[in-house]
This record gives sequence, C-alpha cells and structure tokens, in this order.
Amino acid sequence: MPHAYNGMAARDLQGVVWQKSRHSNSQGACVEFAKLPGGEVAVRNSRYPDGPALVYTPAEVEAMLLGVKDGEFDHLIQD
Repeated sequence: MPHAYNGMAARDLQGVVWQKSRHSNSQGACVEFAKLPGGEVAVRNSRYPDGPALVYTPAEVEAMLLGVKDGEFDHLIQD
C-alpha cells in the first residue's frame, strides 16, 4: 500500500477493512472508517467509496470521539 495522505483515493488503500456505524441510514448517508497499517485512521464518504479519504492520527480520532460523546457537536445536527 502506498503512503497514506489526506485526499488520496480511498480505492488506493487496499487491504483495509472499512466500517460504518450501525446507525447509518439505508440511503448511504454515512462515513466509513478504516484502521491503516501504520495506526492512522482513514475516513471516507460511503456514497463515494473510490473518492478521497481523510487520514487522521489515533489522537485526533480520540479527541473527536470524546467531543462527540460529550455533546460538543450536537448543535451541528439540531434544527
């Protein structure tokens, strides 16, 4: 697998296992995550599986998940 970088084509991340939330809807409006061999985490839009992937460090993902759990981003989905 080539060196992972932000914006690379997700299709080039061969051999990784993509996972999406069980809360995803049937229209495919979700993101998928994959742990990369170097420990980073890749994120892609499930509607465009060959499209770009964003690559984050484990610390960045942990900070985001803790913020989600604490409700810091609730205002983004509330009407």
